[in-house]
Amino acid sequence: MSTLERVFGFQQLRPGQERVVTAVLAGRSAAAIFPTGSGKSLCYQLPALHLPHLTLVVSPLLALMQDQLAFLHGRGISAASIDSAQSREEASAVMARAKSGELKILMISVERLKNERFRNFIAQVPISLLVIDEAHCISEWGHNFRPDYLKLPDYQRQFGIPQVLLLTATATPPVIADMQKKFAIAADDVVTTGFYRANLNLLVEPVSGADKQQRLQQWLGAKAEQPSIVYVTQQKTAEQVAARLSQCGIAASAYHAGMPHEAREAIQRQFMAGQINCIVATIAFGMGIDKSDIRNVVHFDLPKSTENYSQEIGRAGRDGQPSDCLVLANRDSLNVLENFVYGDTPELDGIRCVLDELLSSSQGGEWELMLNQLSEQSNIRQLPLKTLLVQLELRGIIAPRYAYFAEYRFKYLLETEALLAKFDGERRQFVEALVSTSQRARTWSTVDFDQLYGQHQAERGRVIKALDYFQEKGWIELESKQMTEVYALLDPAFDPAALSAELHGYFSQQEASEIRRIHAMLALFASEQCLSQRLAAYFGDANAPQQCGHCSVCRGQIAHLPAPPALAPLSEKSLDELCGSFVRKHQELKDYEPSAECLTRFLCGISVPLFTKLKARQLSGFAALGDYPYAEVRDWAARHRAHD
Repeated sequence: MSTLERVFGFQQLRPGQERVVTAVLAGRSAAAIFPTGSGKSLCYQLPALHLPHLTLVVSPLLALMQDQLAFLHGRGISAASIDSAQSREEASAVMARAKSGELKILMISVERLKNERFRNFIAQVPISLLVIDEAHCISEWGHNFRPDYLKLPDYQRQFGIPQVLLLTATATPPVIADMQKKFAIAADDVVTTGFYRANLNLLVEPVSGADKQQRLQQWLGAKAEQPSIVYVTQQKTAEQVAARLSQCGIAASAYHAGMPHEAREAIQRQFMAGQINCIVATIAFGMGIDKSDIRNVVHFDLPKSTENYSQEIGRAGRDGQPSDCLVLANRDSLNVLENFVYGDTPELDGIRCVLDELLSSSQGGEWELMLNQLSEQSNIRQLPLKTLLVQLELRGIIAPRYAYFAEYRFKYLLETEALLAKFDGERRQFVEALVSTSQRARTWSTVDFDQLYGQHQAERGRVIKALDYFQEKGWIELESKQMTEVYALLDPAFDPAALSAELHGYFSQQEASEIRRIHAMLALFASEQCLSQRLAAYFGDANAPQQCGHCSVCRGQIAHLPAPPALAPLSEKSLDELCGSFVRKHQELKDYEPSAECLTRFLCGISVPLFTKLKARQLSGFAALGDYPYAEVRDWAARHRAHD
């Protein structure tokens, strides 16, 4: 009997799965680009049982890891994860199993690879295959680019991993080409199985913002007993919509990232078990939700992009039964979506601030930084700041050396004499030095790396290894905090003004590409040709039928999206009245007036690190122009600035 049948209970692989599994077992790297719910995970789970060493899976979401682990454990497969929710003891136990060769599959987040302790450990474990889940995150042209993913090709080389398997459900042709190039995958081993799903009815209804709630109640009323997900953009909308549905007899629960972890877990469990049928959620919900009988997915607010839309509707009808995917479409929330994009574009001054900091504070060719401090200093949000650092890496200006916790402290779980008695010779001298140089408060001792090096020439790496070993043995409890990232400065001769302008240009290009992505999605919803065909074409699938016969366009309903409510012209507003108190506070703190970009963020209600310091949310005028297009407010503010 084959492993496939014995372990997974399947008679045979689907065609796409078979091509991928064959490539991996033949020793080649591959990419599986399959629609949501068509068995991507099996493409690594099956080979992992046949490969000689560990399969390392990088996944962006904890929920995804937990679901896959539960599945693997249910099949008796030795798999584990190392994640932020675990205690140090749990993580150490997993590492021990990986070292001993007992573990077949280890799941981690990409951020874990920045951790010097983890990298020390993984370098000692032979790995057969690196699996990258949600692999579209590696492409800057992908829809939820994660800067840390860009380093994965380097890690593959660093740890000598012979093969890679990329998995994703949403990659457009440029993104696929980008992924393939970064990991040198042969064209024949990039397997796409098409995006068209015949059982999904794609429906778009033009509905004004004021009428959406009413229409949702009507539409769901007839389907109250069916499992349904309603997607919204903001947390407060999730609460409001769920409350109103419940009032009119449709039992619904809100789900968003602002809720306590336990509450979210409970709602998810009840939904999976069929005790709740309707969830009103932000996009925090659904990753890794493997419920096969979801009959309805409603977009109450516009999705963030065509890719997000495709991913979210992909959760419906995994059992192959007909399912409805409805978008209540208008242009009202367009500005909210665009504002998310604009808020992530760093100002030119912010970029220059980072480059000046790099040149002034690097010593001996090394630059140390703490992300949260640099984010505040430069007024750049953390995600774009990470992207900026990765851009400096890609341009050969800096290279990541390691990240360390600035502070390590430990608590003895046995007497120091008993600890010392476990060693002799040079090792005992080293442990004595560690004990004597660590500053002991009442219960915790803080490690002094400099003094240890001065007295005993003990390298930082050796000290951390020793502390890890003590912790594994249960002799101490170890804690680390304040992540500091260390980069090598490779090219200090760059021109900060020219480079700032070039990087600002890069971010502006990204901004324009994201805005185009939002408009491409609107064009899809207002399309006069078959929605299924148009969606498939976006992802480079030419095999979908020209007319599916079951989308709203094929049923003769073309969506003419209503215009947003009319707004008073900006010329009637006074910049000084709206921003006076903000400008004064900014001047007190910074000694100069805020830029037009900074004023626009204030007026459109977009948070940046500086606003926390200024308590900007409490000032009158914050988000006063939140309904206006960002670009329009920016032009208006810039013109005013020029006149003053």
